Amino acid sequence: MTGYGKAVLQLPTKKVTIEIKSLNSKNLDLNVRIPSHYKEKELAVRKKLANSLVRGKIDFSIFVEITSDETSASINHGVVKEYMQQLRNVVQTGTTDDVELLKMAVRMPDAFTTVREELDENEWVEIEKGIALAIKEIVQYRIDEAASLEIDFKQRIANIKNYLEQVQALDGDRIEHVKTRLQKAIDELKVETDENRFEQELIYYLEKLDINEEKVRLANHLNYFLQTLDSPDSNGKKLGFIVQEMGREINTTGSKANFAPMQKAVIQMKNELEQIKEQILNVL
Repeated sequence: MTGYGKAVLQLPTKKVTIEIKSLNSKNLDLNVRIPSHYKEKELAVRKKLANSLVRGKIDFSIFVEITSDETSASINHGVVKEYMQQLRNVVQTGTTDDVELLKMAVRMPDAFTTVREELDENEWVEIEKGIALAIKEIVQYRIDEAASLEIDFKQRIANIKNYLEQVQALDGDRIEHVKTRLQKAIDELKVETDENRFEQELIYYLEKLDINEEKVRLANHLNYFLQTLDSPDSNGKKLGFIVQEMGREINTTGSKANFAPMQKAVIQMKNELEQIKEQILNVL
């Protein structure tokens, strides 16, 4: 969900710059900074941003630069003269420099009068067009980023599928390895065992290590992830939930493996899944 959009408008008396920045976030977090005379439009701006951008930490700013000779601030002559007179009375010398007094007077409260600028609806219509352009730019930025993410996700899902096939191929050797290891442990104890009871205990032990359900569920999750990825709807949160379920199946498989070659394949699956987790917040 990272992105950037910008629009610059040249109005008759001012230059208006509109910027939108977006970072990853599970929810929508809007930060809007606009000049005070546009404040009455802030709610409408927030609604437009929420509808268009859906998720992410969004920073929206409008910067205004006055390009005309007019100014909204003027010197309050009467107040400044009164300050200068009071300063002369304090100094009480005839050699007081009026320029120095003026420098001090203009720093006093109310030395300047600022006329509050009112909202110009015609001007705001042009600014709305600029906002729409900035939103269009950041949305396109996100679309371009999503295209590369989609390729990356599909490649990593394919990698996990390959490692899952390795796990399935190693499962037979794993079972034989477990049986051999248990038999060797019994032989080293040099005690007689009931073969039937041993077989029963072995079956019970192997059932606890069985990973068939985990393999089936993980395969289903991988396919469901790809189906959801191809959906035209906003599905970032849904993909995040699927990734969590994939992680559970991979972790359970690893805890039951008890076989070094299989555990290596599980570690590779975890690595691929972590790469997906890092980028999943970029999906709306």
